[in-house]
Amino acid sequence: MKQVAELAGLHVSTVSRALNPDTRSMVVPESVARVMKAADALGYRLDPVAASLRTGRSKLIGILVPDIATNVFTPILTGAAERLSEHGYSTIVAYVGSDSNKQFDLAQGLIARRVDGLILATASRDDPLVSFCIERGVPSVLVNRAEKETRLSGVVSDDLLGAQLAVDHLVELGHRTIGHLAGPPEHSTGFLRHRGFIQALSAHGLDATSAPCEFAGTYTREQGAEAARRLLSARPDITAIVAANDLLALGAYDALREIGLNCPRDISVVGHNDMPLVDMVEPPLTTIRISHKEMGRQAADLLQQAIETRDSPARNVVLPPKLIVRGSTAAPRKSAAKKSTGAAASKSAKPTWSNA
Repeated sequence: MKQVAELAGLHVSTVSRALNPDTRSMVVPESVARVMKAADALGYRLDPVAASLRTGRSKLIGILVPDIATNVFTPILTGAAERLSEHGYSTIVAYVGSDSNKQFDLAQGLIARRVDGLILATASRDDPLVSFCIERGVPSVLVNRAEKETRLSGVVSDDLLGAQLAVDHLVELGHRTIGHLAGPPEHSTGFLRHRGFIQALSAHGLDATSAPCEFAGTYTREQGAEAARRLLSARPDITAIVAANDLLALGAYDALREIGLNCPRDISVVGHNDMPLVDMVEPPLTTIRISHKEMGRQAADLLQQAIETRDSPARNVVLPPKLIVRGSTAAPRKSAAKKSTGAAASKSAKPTWSNA
């Protein structure tokens, strides 16, 4: 650094501030340019390991995601990484799957490498990894999924509202017998979207107590197809399906094709997330759009606050979703609507002793 200062004709302290992204704004642009030119000429690079020993900060952030094979987490990672980079942080992304032991191992490995904080996209509604981070005093935030109790700050979408928007849309089209492909109930996304679905049916005066519903074990297309097969077998009278995410909706497409039904002519389908490319499938998927990139940005901001102010209270940021209407939803066929209404009337007309 002394050599850079000599070549640039500036004081060492000025060079130090110019080379540090957090303090660069304190130096006039002309001096910054001279420092950068001198550093390039000498091949000078900051040593982050030496800096971490001096400051106690590694400027590294660990991000744990459950799946990198889908496009849902890509914009979250992009938003978080871009915002963290603005604050001089680098990111380490770890794919942890659903294995709790692997989650702990990777979290411990990141902590051993002196990360300054963690962003967790893996949380269940009562997550032991959250307890682990709190006990060790590691600044951490949640993204996309939340616990049932707010122990860490986090950024989520309004899952109740998202399910309501999906049901509202289908009811406006004329659907009255609507099925639900629910996500894993141990995750807030599955639990809350299912609750939102039930509440929306009730709000429209539809039968919520016996609403057609099947839970998927994981958020995959394969699990979506299996759950859709069970749903269609148990309730062939449904005219529409609300899926808890886009992959489950694509699984419903597969199940419908297997039995010769057409979407949306026979059954309308609504997804959730608005993953990249779901507008390219046939038919293009009507879905609930979530601001994933903004979710990542705000999670990074919350983590920055948690790092700077260790005793700051936990808070949840809830982002509003948006209905995106495409080709997978349409009004039910008149014959299907009459069949659905007739089946509902027949069911309600059964005497109470018939179940004895």
